[in-house]
Amino acid sequence: MAESTRRLGDLISIGPAMLRDFELLRIRSVVQLARQNPERMYSTLNRLTGKRQDPCVLDTFCAAVAQAKNPRLPAEQCAWWYWSKKRKTGKK
Repeated sequence: MAESTRRLGDLISIGPAMLRDFELLRIRSVVQLARQNPERMYSTLNRLTGKRQDPCVLDTFCAAVAQAKNPRLPAEQCAWWYWSKKRKTGKK
């Protein structure tokens, strides 16, 4: 799929709840998402909602940003749980 035609909802691990989070963060395109920092997105979402989000939200942001930056990202790295394992082991 061409970069300009990919939509946020086309990304693996991105469903309706995450699309609502992107809307809160004013992220409306894959191109815009590719310029984001997942940790900053997570912190901002916590602030905007007034509560600490589950850390899996951070993992999903990592997966989404990685996919936005690299349309040929290996399938394993498109899943949020890949990033959860990395976070839990302290690997970047």
